[in-house]
Amino acid sequence: MRAAFVDANASLADVMRRLHRPDDLPVAIHEDPDITPEALPAMLAGVQIAIDDHTHFPVDVVKRCPDLKHIVFLGTGARSYMDPEALEAECGVKVHIIKGYGDTAVAEMAFALMWGAARGLGLMHHAIKGGGWPRTDGMQLTGKTVGIIGFGGIGAEMARLCAGAGMKVLAWNRTPKTAPGVTFTDIDTLLAGSDVVSLHLLLNDETRGFLDAARLARMKPGALFVNTARGAIVDEAALTEALRSGRIGAAGLDVFVEEPLPAGHPLAALDNVVLASHSAFRTPEATDNLIEASLVHCRRIVREGA
Repeated sequence: MRAAFVDANASLADVMRRLHRPDDLPVAIHEDPDITPEALPAMLAGVQIAIDDHTHFPVDVVKRCPDLKHIVFLGTGARSYMDPEALEAECGVKVHIIKGYGDTAVAEMAFALMWGAARGLGLMHHAIKGGGWPRTDGMQLTGKTVGIIGFGGIGAEMARLCAGAGMKVLAWNRTPKTAPGVTFTDIDTLLAGSDVVSLHLLLNDETRGFLDAARLARMKPGALFVNTARGAIVDEAALTEALRSGRIGAAGLDVFVEEPLPAGHPLAALDNVVLASHSAFRTPEATDNLIEASLVHCRRIVREGA
């Protein structure tokens, strides 16, 4: 069997070379993060496993990759780039995702965005660079309540960080869970009772648009909103309007419906928003975990002869 890393940037390529073992299956590393889907059939001739960081795999393109049997997606958000069910049903290609590799990294970014939004760091940073000196009041978070939507590995890490900072922790999860120091409740109670709402759901058909305008309106007036999950889980237009009106006091956002964020996007014009470029998972530790996990997937596929 052969594998190909289809869209490695320089740093990911270096990590793959460092972690690849001599007894691993061969992995051809294509250092072109801007590869287009149309280039995939030629690249994947004779390749059974594609390792994918961010390239789209449309069904019509994969149908022209007859040797391909597996796609190992570097992360959990494969649905943003492909339709796993359709690929398996129509092409016989199984999509594998990697969970847990960046739980701490993403939670730390959510924690940082929460504090940045609470203290207006984005506004002050840009104003000072432009010669200004704004001194605005912020929200003190110690003693406040954070509501965590989705209690997987990242949500659990966010709960640990917030509890350590003296915050009360509410949580809602699609399946029942328990955790020390965390009060699990229904979604409406969480939204109404939280000074900060932090989103940690996977994007799928059930969660797309989960935080719609009606649910956003149930948040405590002036509360903060943090999203390091996926932009499409939220009604972005309704969120923008709630921030513009002050109904939601501030937001820290690492993900958006369209990425990169288009020029002139209304969220970028708001003073009460701290923006990041979908980089929550980008730490050396998380990258090592991610690439090692992709190689583990490849070893398992070879071992099982799938």
